[in-house]
Amino acid sequence: MSKFPNVPKIQYEGRSSKNPFAFKHYNPQETVFGKTMEEHLRFAVAYWHTFNASGADPFGVGTAVRSWDSLSPLDRSKARVEANFEFLEKMNVNFYCFHDADIAPEGATLAETNKNLDVIVAMLKDYQKSTGKRLLWNTVNMFSNPRYVHGASTSNNADVFAYAAASVKKGLEIGKELGAENYVFWGGREGYESLLNTDLKLEQDNLARFLHMAVDYAKEIGFDAQFLIEPKPKEPTKHQYDYDAATALAFLQSYDLKDKFKLNLEANHATLAGHTFEHELRTARINGILGSIDANQGDLLLGWDTDEFPTDLVSTTLAMFEVLKNDGLGRGGINFDAKVRRSSFEDEDLFFAHIAGMDTFARGLKAAAKLIDERVLDEIVENRYRSFQEGIGADIVSGKATLKSLEAYALQAKPIKMSRAASSSSNLL
Repeated sequence: MSKFPNVPKIQYEGRSSKNPFAFKHYNPQETVFGKTMEEHLRFAVAYWHTFNASGADPFGVGTAVRSWDSLSPLDRSKARVEANFEFLEKMNVNFYCFHDADIAPEGATLAETNKNLDVIVAMLKDYQKSTGKRLLWNTVNMFSNPRYVHGASTSNNADVFAYAAASVKKGLEIGKELGAENYVFWGGREGYESLLNTDLKLEQDNLARFLHMAVDYAKEIGFDAQFLIEPKPKEPTKHQYDYDAATALAFLQSYDLKDKFKLNLEANHATLAGHTFEHELRTARINGILGSIDANQGDLLLGWDTDEFPTDLVSTTLAMFEVLKNDGLGRGGINFDAKVRRSSFEDEDLFFAHIAGMDTFARGLKAAAKLIDERVLDEIVENRYRSFQEGIGADIVSGKATLKSLEAYALQAKPIKMSRAASSSSNLL
C-alpha cells in the first residue's frame, strides 16, 4: 500500500514547467564535464528528517502526522522502510542514509536493541536488492539517549564508553551487511561545557582510541567503507572536539588517523562555526580529506542549527566549484540533512523540499562548471599572486630563498607602492 498515493514519480521537465512535482534543473542524465548530473551529485535522502521528524521544536510539539505514527514501535519502523524506498523511487534518488536509532526502536537492553535492528536490516537488504537503491552511509546515534549526557567515547563514565563501542561494533556490521559506501562518526556530545571539570587530554585520547578501535574492527570484518568525521562547532555542547574542518584535521593528524578518515561537511555547521560552506570545503579539499556533504543551509538571522533545505544558488555554486576542483566526491555524496519547516506538515511537502534542494544543486553544478571552464576565478587568483611566478617570488615558492637572501633583496628593492592595477587584482568585488 502506497505511503504517498497523491505523489507521482518526479521527472525532469525543464525550466518552463509549471508542475510542482517536476524538476526544473536536475536532469539526471545531462552531462557536465564528462559525467552525468546523477554521477556528480549522488543525492541521498536522510532517514531521520524525512521519515522520523515530527516538526517538534523546543517551543512546541510536532505538527506532522504520518500514516505510520499510530503503529507499534517495530511496525512503525517497518512502515518507514516502505516509505523510504517508495520515496527514493518517486524522487529518482539512488541513495539513503541513517542512524541506527532512525531505523529501529531502542530496546530495554542492548541485546533487545540489536534484535530490533536485525529485523529491520533484513528488510532494508531485501528492498535494496529489489530496487537497486543503496546505502550512502550509516552511523550510530550516540547523543539522544540520557546515557550520553556527558558524551560517548569522551564520557567520564567507562561503562558509557563500552556501550558506545558495542553500538558502533553493531553499526559497522550493519554497514557491511547493507553495503554502505561510507560510515560516519558525528560526535553529537563529544565535547565539554566547562574546562574546570574536564580532563581535556584524556577525553581526546579516548576519542582517538575509540576511532582506532573502529578502524581495526572494520578491517577485521572486511568492511571497506570510507570513514567520515562530521565536524560541528556547538549544539549541544559548548565546545565540540570536531569544531570545524581545520580542528578535525589537526585531531586526525595528531592521532595518526588522517589516512583513515575524510570529512563529511555540512553547510549549517559551517555557519555555526563562523565560516562559509565553501571555506570548510576548501580547507578539506586542499588537505585531501573532502569526502561527502550534508546539504542544507542555516538562517543567518537565527543562531542555531535550522537544517533548512538548500535554496541559495550562490552557496551551491561555490560548493560545487570545490567539489569539481576535488574531481568529485568519490564514494561520498550529497545527502539532504534538512527538514521541512514546522508549518510544512503535509506528506507532499517532503517532495517539494527535496525537489527544491536538488534543483538548486543542479543549477550550482552547471554554474560552477561554467566558472571553471571559462577560468573566471582561476584567472583572478593567478593574477593576484603573479608576483610569486617569477623573480624573488619564484625563489620563495621553490624554497630557494632564505632570510639572508630576502633581506638582501629587500634592502636594494624600490619602496613598495600600491598601484591601481595591484589594488584591483587583490580583491574580488
